[in-house]
Amino acid sequence: MTALTETAAADLLAAGAFSPGLPGFVGIAVDLLLDPASAPAGRRPLRHGFLDARSPRVMVVSGPPSPGLDVALRRMADDLAASTRLVEKHRLTVLDQATDTVHPDGPEHALGTATAGIRIGLEAGLDGGGPLGLGRRWDLAHTLTPVLAAAFANAPLRHGRPTGWRSVRQALRRELPVAPAPGDARESWSAYVLRARTATGRSLRDALRAGSRLTASDLRRHRDALRPPVAARGHLELDVADRQPCSGWRLPVTVATVLMDDPRAAEEAWEATKHLVSEPGLWERAARDAVADPVLAAAARDCFVAAYGALARQGAGRELRDAVAEFTERYVHRGRCPADDVLDQVTAHS
Repeated sequence: MTALTETAAADLLAAGAFSPGLPGFVGIAVDLLLDPASAPAGRRPLRHGFLDARSPRVMVVSGPPSPGLDVALRRMADDLAASTRLVEKHRLTVLDQATDTVHPDGPEHALGTATAGIRIGLEAGLDGGGPLGLGRRWDLAHTLTPVLAAAFANAPLRHGRPTGWRSVRQALRRELPVAPAPGDARESWSAYVLRARTATGRSLRDALRAGSRLTASDLRRHRDALRPPVAARGHLELDVADRQPCSGWRLPVTVATVLMDDPRAAEEAWEATKHLVSEPGLWERAARDAVADPVLAAAARDCFVAAYGALARQGAGRELRDAVAEFTERYVHRGRCPADDVLDQVTAHS
């Protein structure tokens, strides 16, 4: 196969970054944390989407792109119920948390460190300006994701013990800047992929400049393995939150979707978060302090109020609106996140 130059690799990445589209379709992926750590291999069809093993400890329920938030939520609820039954056939248990809580001296089958999250797929947006324009949505996604990661932080433990982080998942991103790489959205994504490190510890850009031969297949494998908070997969992918208790997975999906896709809410979210690009160490603060950080707390309060307003304008069901309102009151307005409940339980039993 033909080896790529650095310029050709950048052009190929930019060309495949986005398929412009009017916001409306929503995709959801929810990780399932298993005990014992023996996920069955292979892809299994569900009613709407698929169940795949990501590792021995984690399986992923991937829903199809759905026409609107309500349909996406209903389909994922169906598939999560089906996946739980399927997993139980293998004598496994789906843990209702984002990270393991077992003690290192527990039974031999107990989990080691593993984390589970929630990802959301949204349309890229339209070429052009405005709150639904591709460029604005790319920028908003980058300023919004650390706020949502802080609000929904729920992975504070390693081997059942507090780590000092409210999200060990997001702690892996602690050195990330909030602002995307310079350039338009396509150039920004291309630059990110080329500077992201490979398994050898070098970036693709460094490897190419050192004379390494890189094919289009090599480039695709590297790109597809990356899991940044915001990714260009033809659509926008937001790796926005840790797994939430019970049916709480609906909340990050709902809040992120309405803040990105409702034009008024998107403008309000942009006003609430655009200043965050100049905040030092924001991803580290989101992972460690979550909404105990006053800057993230203020942005989260404004964003959740905007999200509730959008749901009300759209005529969303009362049960969903009440769930968002309850989360806002219980956590966001009190400077708490779900990880604080986990930490309280560990403290109470220690």
